[in-house]
Amino acid sequence: MTDLPFYVPVDHECELFTTAFQQRLPLLLKGPTGCGKTRFVTHMAARLQRPLFTISCHDDLTAADLTGRYLIKGGETVWADGPLTRAVREGGICYLDEVVEARKDVTVVLHPLTDDRRMLPLERTNETLQAPDNFMLVVSYNPGYQNILKALKPSTRQRFIALSFDFPPPETELEIIANESGLARERCTALVNLATQLRRLKETDLEENVSTRLLVYCATLMAAGLDPLQAAQAALVEPLSDEPEVQQGLFELIRATFG
Repeated sequence: MTDLPFYVPVDHECELFTTAFQQRLPLLLKGPTGCGKTRFVTHMAARLQRPLFTISCHDDLTAADLTGRYLIKGGETVWADGPLTRAVREGGICYLDEVVEARKDVTVVLHPLTDDRRMLPLERTNETLQAPDNFMLVVSYNPGYQNILKALKPSTRQRFIALSFDFPPPETELEIIANESGLARERCTALVNLATQLRRLKETDLEENVSTRLLVYCATLMAAGLDPLQAAQAALVEPLSDEPEVQQGLFELIRATFG
């Protein structure tokens, strides 16, 4: 257990993940970017002692990128499994991050794995793989990024049990930042208080909330000796906005926090 990737549970998400794994149910994670979804899956894969296959979805990702393709090696044509096929063959956890970014043919490939069939047809090799009991499919997306053109179809959502994530409570976020960055807890407290103020700006000046990941980056720079204002400029102000007026407002808030 000492080699587990660091993760602080917020509720009963670890128990839910374990039960879903044991009952062979696919899991959908919903939540904003940088709130800890990927770390949670990494932690649970280690906890369940299963190999983890992570795929970051994007517009150009094809079904073949998941299942595999024929390649030329040494003058011969050989089949190479994709990460989804490897997860099924080896009994691992396959995690598709930001699945709404994937093309429709990708989500169609997932369908037979998300119902009681739990199978993966491979037309090119004329195989139909039966997923073993220790295979699990996990997908995630950020509901805040959804629009008409990129939305997870209700019929697809209903193929998964689902779990909502959000940014952790202040005490938990403090523990995470201190552990991940090595910065003293008393100095991390100022960052958590700052995050609370920045998140209140979400509906007015900011398109995206400040993530726990960015707070860890800022604390890491501070722990390495960088001045807090410089660290916050690079890790918080610049990633959060390109608008000079908004950046100035953010920096004034940061200067009021760190002096």
